[in-house]
Amino acid sequence: MIGIFEFPYTVLGSDIDELNHAANYHYLRWMQNAAVAHSSANGWGSQKYLALGSGWVARSHSIVYLKPAYEGNALIIKTWVSAVKSATSLRHYEIMHAGGEILAKAETSWAFIRFKTQKPTRIPHEVAKCFKLVEIT
Repeated sequence: MIGIFEFPYTVLGSDIDELNHAANYHYLRWMQNAAVAHSSANGWGSQKYLALGSGWVARSHSIVYLKPAYEGNALIIKTWVSAVKSATSLRHYEIMHAGGEILAKAETSWAFIRFKTQKPTRIPHEVAKCFKLVEIT
């Protein structure tokens, strides 16, 4: 079970906006990709959620941008889960240069839903227990 997961990413030319740095909405995509990779690394990939008939959807995101990212930058997106309730979880992120300089801090509130009904459902124990809760102050 991996508590803090590190997802590497290199900023692509297609991530760059008219201000010559990574567009804000790409940070959200990087966060999503890191969350999916973390879940997969802990044994819960997309196929397993599909077989279960339930999985995660984002309820809300909060991102604080500190510094820009540029084409070719090697990044690390750190992510971890700090809380799991009956049908929700709170996931955090730090997006940084590979050298450690933090570019953004973020969090996402996730809801666990049944795919068929698109309604929240209780997180099964086997899903909840695969995420080691990490509290960083």
